[in-house]
Amino acid sequence: MLKTSMRTHTCNELTKKEAKKRVMLCGFCHTIRNHGGVVFIDLRDRYGLTQIVFDPGYSKETHKESDKLRREFVIQIGGLVKLRKKGMENSNLSTGEIEVFVDKLGIISEAQTPPIEIDDRIVANDEIRLKYRYLDLRRPIMQNHLLLRHKTAQAVREYLNSQEFLEIETPMLIRSTPEGARDYVVPSRVNQGKFYALPQSPQLYKQILMIAGLDRYYQLARCLRDEDLRTDRQPEFTQIDIEMSFVEQKDVLEVVESTVKYAFEKVLGLKFKEGFKVMTYDESMDKYGIDKPDLRFGLELIDVTDIVRNSDFAVFKEVVKNKGIVKALYAEKDFSRTELEQFTESCIANGAKGLAYMKSDGKKLESNIVKYFPEKIQKEIIEGTKAKKGYIFFIADKPKIVNSALSKLRLELGEKLCLINKKEFSFVWIVDFPLFEWNEDEEKWDPAHHMFTMPKKEHIKFLETEPGKVYADLYDLVLNGVEIGSGSIRINNPELQERVMNVVGFDKERARKRFGFLIDAYRFGGPSHGGFAVGFDRLVALMGGSNDIREFLAFPKNKNAENPMDGCPSEVTNEQLKELGIKLDFVKK
Repeated sequence: MLKTSMRTHTCNELTKKEAKKRVMLCGFCHTIRNHGGVVFIDLRDRYGLTQIVFDPGYSKETHKESDKLRREFVIQIGGLVKLRKKGMENSNLSTGEIEVFVDKLGIISEAQTPPIEIDDRIVANDEIRLKYRYLDLRRPIMQNHLLLRHKTAQAVREYLNSQEFLEIETPMLIRSTPEGARDYVVPSRVNQGKFYALPQSPQLYKQILMIAGLDRYYQLARCLRDEDLRTDRQPEFTQIDIEMSFVEQKDVLEVVESTVKYAFEKVLGLKFKEGFKVMTYDESMDKYGIDKPDLRFGLELIDVTDIVRNSDFAVFKEVVKNKGIVKALYAEKDFSRTELEQFTESCIANGAKGLAYMKSDGKKLESNIVKYFPEKIQKEIIEGTKAKKGYIFFIADKPKIVNSALSKLRLELGEKLCLINKKEFSFVWIVDFPLFEWNEDEEKWDPAHHMFTMPKKEHIKFLETEPGKVYADLYDLVLNGVEIGSGSIRINNPELQERVMNVVGFDKERARKRFGFLIDAYRFGGPSHGGFAVGFDRLVALMGGSNDIREFLAFPKNKNAENPMDGCPSEVTNEQLKELGIKLDFVKK
């Protein structure tokens, strides 16, 4: 009971136990109905609905005052709780057995007719919802989303606090350091010509906290990145940021997994009896063509390069000759020509040059290209793909293109064949990532995740000579095909850190200019340490049965990184620019 001087109960509390009691309620007028001169209003607050009644036979004065009321007026009422007439109860409401007969009415504020419906069944378009977010957030589903977010955050804090972690805030105004995306920069008035950056993550600061001997840190950290937006990406987001000293990879995974399990049990009542699956990066790419596989269904990719290399099919032979690969995907279903054409178009849109396919009955294959495959090779294809009655799809190209196109086709088939249980939560750890990836456009090595990750000891010897062979103690947590977090064991040796930085184009001078404070800190001794960051917005959205993180944020931005409600980003005055020592030099569109 949230009793205050203005209300004795919230709008979801009253039951038949309170019959014949006097109460005071506050809330919004949700619906107004007039039946034979008696006015019924569903009064709404964050907690639920209560039906209130303005009956001239009970109170003429308040009945007359009720004529002023309109939808979304905010009111305070006093009255008597009565049991509803037999047969008039509403089993869909926790307060459905009672109603409140009103004899005191106070109008706290009036409301214009809202431009959007405060109704979960009627959803406005995204731009209108964002413009009138304060109205959109009145909808029960949106309030439940924010409640889910709140409960999850509290559960995370509860568990990490119980494990001796310290919640420590890191700064929002920091030095600009490259972390894979563009920084948001903030001009300094005091130090004109210089800029702060808003943190893309607290990465360097949490490592410094370990050097400082804090041992176990966490934070629900606000992070900001100036990148193109989509449903699972916003310019500002929250991550559960964790760092631990004197640990190996398995220790970090255990803490993160236990934290996530605790949140699911505490918030959703779901228990995971088994540990999360663990799969290496290479295995994931081989079987699913992607490093964030959705394991709620099968349809694994099969490498058939060695089987088809001796066929007479020129397309496959040419690809294999040029060190490409051929992979297959078998689906136990008969497809129409239209569907097959759609699959082909989809694969081409995802980078493939085309899609080959063969129909199987488990014994022989049918296709306009089967004639190029001797009977022995056809048999090997059927055995290799374990094909029965259905279709085998093939893509031949560079490994990156093959994996990308087939992984997307796999997801498309999973949806089309109704293989995905939407109520299932399937977690998998992906471990042992390459430390570097080759940037073909710039012809240089980039960090696969970030450059502060410890290479595997046996691979350090390849740093300068064969960076592509260097794997690291890197690990991602994937839920239902969505990467919800990433982490690694960190480099705590300044010389090794400089070697890794040099591989990605940071010579000693440039490395010192950007990261000198971190390198210097390690020269005074730093413990072995590792950490992890869970994308909190993504986690909460998936817990709520959605892939759209905007539905679980109070005030998200639109696809142009704008907030239609408050009009940001906005222009600033010439006086402000002058104070900052900034002069704009561009042509307005």
